[in-house]
Amino acid sequence: MNHPSFPKPARVDRILVVDDTPDNCLLIQAILQDEGYEVELSESGKDALAKIDQSPPDLVLLDVMMPGMDGFEVTRRIRQNTALPFMPILLTTAYDQPSVAQGLDLGADDFIRKPVHFDELLARVRALLRLKHSVDERDQIARQREDFVSRLTHDLRTPLVAADRMLDLLIQGVMGELSADVLEIMVTMVRSNQNLLTMVNMLLEVYRYEAGRKSLVFSPVNLSEMLNEVIEELSSLAIDKGLALDFHPDPNIDFKIKGDRIELHRVFTNLIGNAIKFTEEGAVHVQISLIDDNSDNPQVEVRIKDTGPGIPPEEQPTLFESFSSGKHKRAGSGLGLQLSRRIAEAHNGTVSVESEIGQGSCFIVRLPIG
Repeated sequence: MNHPSFPKPARVDRILVVDDTPDNCLLIQAILQDEGYEVELSESGKDALAKIDQSPPDLVLLDVMMPGMDGFEVTRRIRQNTALPFMPILLTTAYDQPSVAQGLDLGADDFIRKPVHFDELLARVRALLRLKHSVDERDQIARQREDFVSRLTHDLRTPLVAADRMLDLLIQGVMGELSADVLEIMVTMVRSNQNLLTMVNMLLEVYRYEAGRKSLVFSPVNLSEMLNEVIEELSSLAIDKGLALDFHPDPNIDFKIKGDRIELHRVFTNLIGNAIKFTEEGAVHVQISLIDDNSDNPQVEVRIKDTGPGIPPEEQPTLFESFSSGKHKRAGSGLGLQLSRRIAEAHNGTVSVESEIGQGSCFIVRLPIG
């Protein structure tokens, strides 16, 4: 037997009214409850903060002038608590009180003068609750997107890894000897499968940084030694294309920083690998130097310059976004550049680009020392 389905009841918005005058609290409570809102009262800033920590409301209606802790201080503490969800703050203030600019600067969203006109109060409450619902919906969509990306990348990796292992076994002749033509096809399949697996792994890493779920292990890192390693690993790619790949650090300067060696290695592999990939003739030059050596915040700068076609000015602002790798005929997913910037930012550093059409490109990584 099919049971009838009933629509889910609409969620009732909760409002916390904070005012040290009981009569004001009860009057505003009656007005808001008549409109269908759930209302909780508080007569002090300290009590209000405790209630907010225990069960955050959808909106805070907050009197500015209160003994002990005024509305400005309550506003400041609410906005400093990053664990709280977004909740609009509507300040109430008397006409003869100072400007409420201070409250707005501290994070309040709107204000209303006393004595309160009920129609204006309800209109401002409705407007701020619409803002609250819009922010909540945006955050929910972002969480759903992050969850989708995480599940998708994990689910994709399993069959790709399995296919990679099976293709490797076939190439080794486990199922019998392959003809030269079939072997060539299998090698192409392996390469394509590995490229796809690399993209999926990179997408997963980007997601981890965006979601704040990436853990870094910091230790002293010698950047000169690391760059030498990366260049040795990529030198065969440059040789195959007839490109010069050079790096000449100053042996008298110690280029040590504190960072996650594996993640930094990934950054320079991406950037130097891209420079080789998009350069058909000429060279890729890697330079390292100290900048602001006499300041309180010295940095190491690594410049990766190529003699490729260059990047159009209109493409440069979005170059470090996902799937925005430009219109180059051999462009990839763009994930490598975005991941490189995420890693640099996690080290309090930056990645930028300088490029002109026909003059090549220069990617610049700056990382703090210490």
